[in-house]
Amino acid sequence: MQSLANHFLIAMPNLQDPLFKRSVTYICEHNEEGAMGLIVNHPIDVTVGELLDQIEIDNDKTSHAADQTVFAGGPVHTDRGFVLHTPKIGYASSKELSSDIMITTSKDVLASLTYHDSPDAFIITLGYSGWEKGQLEKEILENSWLIIQADPEIIFSTPPEKRWEKAVSMLGIDIAQLSNQAGHA
Repeated sequence: MQSLANHFLIAMPNLQDPLFKRSVTYICEHNEEGAMGLIVNHPIDVTVGELLDQIEIDNDKTSHAADQTVFAGGPVHTDRGFVLHTPKIGYASSKELSSDIMITTSKDVLASLTYHDSPDAFIITLGYSGWEKGQLEKEILENSWLIIQADPEIIFSTPPEKRWEKAVSMLGIDIAQLSNQAGHA
C-alpha cells in the first residue's frame, strides 16, 4: 500500500455529501490502519480571534491573523482544533508532515498565532476527516476522489473559495469533462 500522506484528496463532482462536496482534504496520515486528513477549503463563520477568545487564549485582536477564517476540518471531533502551519523553529509540539507543512494541537502554538512569533502562514480547522482500515481505498475505487501531491501554496496562499479549482487545475484536466462512472480495465 502506498501512503497518501502529504497528498490532497480532491472531491469528484459526483461526491454530493455536504461535508465533502467540492472539498480539498490534506492527508496528514495514511497507513494500514486508516487515514486522517483535514479539509482545507470549507470555512466556517468563526475567526481565529473569536476562537481564541472562546477557549480563553489571549490574542492580538488587531492582527491580520485574528481576522483569518477557521475551517471545518471534517466531521470527527469537531470540538478539537488542528493547526496546519509553515515550519517554525522552536515549535517542539508540532509534527513535521513535509518540509513545508507542520501540524499541532498545542495551546502554546495557538497562543502565538496572533503575535509576531507566529509561523509565516497557518490555518486552523475544527475537527478532522478519518477513514477506517480500507475505507479510503474503497472510496477511491468508487471514483469519489482525485489524488495529487499536496501543494502548500493551495493551503496557505490560495483563497478558500478557489482551492478546489486550483487543486483540480494542477492535474491539467477540465473537471467538467470527468465522468461520474468508475471504470476498471
